[in-house]
Amino acid sequence: MAYLLIAFVSFVFQFLVPKAHSYGHAHGCRSYCGNLTVDYPFALQPGCGHQGYRDLLYCINNVLMLHISSGSYRVLDIDYAYRSLTLDEPHMSTCTSIMLGKRGNGFVVERWREPYLSPMTDNVFMLLHCKAESPLFQGFSGKHLPCRNVAGMGCDDYYGCPVWSLIGPQRAGSVYGSGPPKCCAIAYEAIKDVNLTRLGCQGYSSAYNLAPLRLAGPDEWSYGIRVKYSVQGNETFCKACEATGGSCGYDVNDFSSTLCMCGSWNSTSNCDSVPSASHRRTWSFMDALTGMHP
Repeated sequence: MAYLLIAFVSFVFQFLVPKAHSYGHAHGCRSYCGNLTVDYPFALQPGCGHQGYRDLLYCINNVLMLHISSGSYRVLDIDYAYRSLTLDEPHMSTCTSIMLGKRGNGFVVERWREPYLSPMTDNVFMLLHCKAESPLFQGFSGKHLPCRNVAGMGCDDYYGCPVWSLIGPQRAGSVYGSGPPKCCAIAYEAIKDVNLTRLGCQGYSSAYNLAPLRLAGPDEWSYGIRVKYSVQGNETFCKACEATGGSCGYDVNDFSSTLCMCGSWNSTSNCDSVPSASHRRTWSFMDALTGMHP
């Protein structure tokens, strides 16, 4: 009997303890992925962070990935001061590579997530090889949307990339009388969803400009998707929570309920409040073995 108990305890410490400690926090909120810090309003564990960003970020082999309805994107940077994320995806065209065949994700956010996440106004989407029947040229929401520059970036400059010499761009007139252009630059706000299938496009590129002056050419643009994020309503609550040593989160059974996670218990105010029985965590033998007992 003693041998079985020793074997069981050995199994627990060998296989379960490392997993319990790998999260780095008693309440399971991770704060990093590779070299990126994952802080509020984002999180990697259910119940942590802002409910508007639930099921959004995943850490896969130390690579931070963002997943929305249009697909998965690698997170290159999170700028908490300017509230922005920089994303990349392998099937997006750049100045050195044109990716066609509708393999690119584009950018489509779930409707309920739209108040929290959208591309920046200085981000240009350049839609490639779109059909003449595309809403871009036949009318979108009852009106014609001309292709235009965004933040000083557009297709006329993009055509200057050496890779276009292999394709041979066609620069059509303003009324597209000679057929649609091979590239149409547009702002995200003009169409809301960059859905390649719905827009009848074969590919896309996305670039943003952080410099105060216009860059010399498309080879100096930053290619990727720069996304702004916002927090709706509970910043005061979270500041009070963090000031008392807690982490801001939400009830996984009621996404509208904000919680302050205080290690072994959750509070509806902050960690200086007295925990009620309903918010205390039930400690078990497994918690004691993994060193998580208060």
